[in-house]
Amino acid sequence: MANAKALQQPLGLRLTSAGFLILWCLLAAFPIFWITVMSFKSPVDAFSPNPLAVIFGPRTRAEGNGLSIIDIVLGLGLLWLSFRLAFGWLPRMVDRFSRPGTIILGWIIAVMGYALTFVLVFFVLLPVLLAGLNAIAGPLGQPIIGLTTENYRAVWVENQFYRNFINSMIVTGGVVTISLTVGTLAGYGLSRSGSNLAFWLLIVALVFRALPHSVLVAGYLPVFINSAEILRPILGDAAPTLYGQPYAVIAVLVAINQPFTIWMLRSFFQNIPTELDEAARVDGCSHFQAFRRVIMPVMWPGVITTGLFSFLLAYNDFLVASLLLDAQNQTMVPAIASYFNRETTTTDQVEAIAAAVSITAPLFLLVMVFQRQIVSGLTAGAVKG
Repeated sequence: MANAKALQQPLGLRLTSAGFLILWCLLAAFPIFWITVMSFKSPVDAFSPNPLAVIFGPRTRAEGNGLSIIDIVLGLGLLWLSFRLAFGWLPRMVDRFSRPGTIILGWIIAVMGYALTFVLVFFVLLPVLLAGLNAIAGPLGQPIIGLTTENYRAVWVENQFYRNFINSMIVTGGVVTISLTVGTLAGYGLSRSGSNLAFWLLIVALVFRALPHSVLVAGYLPVFINSAEILRPILGDAAPTLYGQPYAVIAVLVAINQPFTIWMLRSFFQNIPTELDEAARVDGCSHFQAFRRVIMPVMWPGVITTGLFSFLLAYNDFLVASLLLDAQNQTMVPAIASYFNRETTTTDQVEAIAAAVSITAPLFLLVMVFQRQIVSGLTAGAVKG
């Protein structure tokens, strides 16, 4: 009992730690909250020097766009319900209905279905329902906070931002798939190798990971530009030009990301006892069967955690995509920068903010859905044995 009291932190230290934590949370959350509020306002309200005008949007409300008390209560209730479903019901359904070895496919289908349902409910069904309720609710149905989705409609429909979204999904999907496929095999092989060569291979991989991205882009750029001439002896006149295509970005980002993926997955594999491999071999499994049937089911938290980091690298990349993709095939992050490359107006800037808010939604969804696997994977990677 005395030891427990002796290990307790002093009150002043606890208050200081809590104060710094609260301050950090406020500093980190404020920009996201503020640009989200701005993205739903007219340009006059979004860039008003008065913070209350930005929040309540008097000009936006005067234009006939706003939220009533009924809208706020019903919207917050549905948001709370959607979070409960994402944190509780969705993981249970995936665990229940996914067959052994198909858990990743189950998560992909579940996340896509959840995202589609969320969009349909909040942006199609809910506005129709609220319009009817506000019409009969009297004072409770009058707007009190200005809000408009016109900026998002302009971004996704008029500016065809969905094309950039599709390109981002192609790039991130390719990078994650290739990185994890190569990384799991290489990480498993290196973790079970007792040779010093494995250590030096990892050191060389780390050196390549430390190189600036511009170095790799400069090295690949002539190859991609001249790819049609290089491949013509093999493919004939059908030889493609890789420059400007998402596949070029996938190749470079995989080269950048692969060393990190191998390092991280190797650390996870080292935490799995070799006795599992030996037991599988005794039961008649080959090396690959032991890897697929015994080791990989234990490794899913580590694979998901590593996959998330690979996703973030490809999803948030600006330099590689902006240098290797043309205007028609840009991913979302460089596309947002293009709003500021012409003679910008306040309308362009608000649309850029709406686009920036749009690209954060998939990240929050991924973290919410895979929170348990991420925490489990990070814990497994941080503790030996």
